[in-house]
Amino acid sequence: MKKVLSVILMVAMLAAMCCSFAGCGSSDSYTVGICQLMVHDSLDQATQGFIDALTAEVEAAGKTVEFDTQVAGDATLCPTVINTFTAKKVDLIMANATPALLAASNATTEIPVLGTSVTDYESNYEGGIPANVSGTSDAVPFDEQAKMMIETLGLAAGDKVGVLYCTNESNSLIQYEAVKALFEAEGIVVEAYTFSETTELQTVTTNMASNVKAVYIPSDNTVAANDAIVGTICTEMKIPVYTSYGGAICYASLSISYYDLGYETGKMAAEILLNGKSPADMEIATLTPTVEYNEELCAQLGIEVPAN
Repeated sequence: MKKVLSVILMVAMLAAMCCSFAGCGSSDSYTVGICQLMVHDSLDQATQGFIDALTAEVEAAGKTVEFDTQVAGDATLCPTVINTFTAKKVDLIMANATPALLAASNATTEIPVLGTSVTDYESNYEGGIPANVSGTSDAVPFDEQAKMMIETLGLAAGDKVGVLYCTNESNSLIQYEAVKALFEAEGIVVEAYTFSETTELQTVTTNMASNVKAVYIPSDNTVAANDAIVGTICTEMKIPVYTSYGGAICYASLSISYYDLGYETGKMAAEILLNGKSPADMEIATLTPTVEYNEELCAQLGIEVPAN
């Protein structure tokens, strides 16, 4: 009887070990940690798109997924959020915005990490994008955005365009340098108006609106979360605002749907969790932007919306 029990126990132990190595126990259910930098419409939409896509894919496969969604509120708090995910040994981390992505990739080389609402991946990693990292980019063609502003506003050599962004966001600097070169190639003067604390935004915006003919705002999370301040000041002073992310304050935009961006990220997550695909084998995905005009704001600012 003792020999029989010993054999049964040994078989059970071997089975448990095999299950552990094969990932049993997680094959029918997954835990995903979502670190979102802050609350604002674009990031909220990306998170929701991600959840909707991954839930649909996982449930279609007869499995379940649990999301641990955390909003850091500030770039300095992203590592704290990510550390809770690594301690829980989640199956995948979705990092919404550049600070969240960098915190995740610095914290783990084993857990798959997918970024979204990130403009440029390559420039954030000197040694190349880590093998466990991939995702989606909200980058749009800066040359087309600059061309759109020049044509719709009749900008000419000598005119001034202000670019507003937060110095705490590295992606914003990349976008500023890109549009600066494009405008200056046409003889248009570009001036940066920057801030590090949101308490400075009203003063900086007022100063900017007093000195420029138009305003360009890159995909800057801090500005986007507080863009009602910018919109109110610039509209009162009859200064048209063009944003890289869309939104209610811009007279026009060439931008993407952040919900669709998050949805695409969710589909990538499904490939990793359900099909065992490696992030190293997945290219950074982008979306085709669409043109939108705020006809009411254009009328208020005296800007003619093109017929086409």
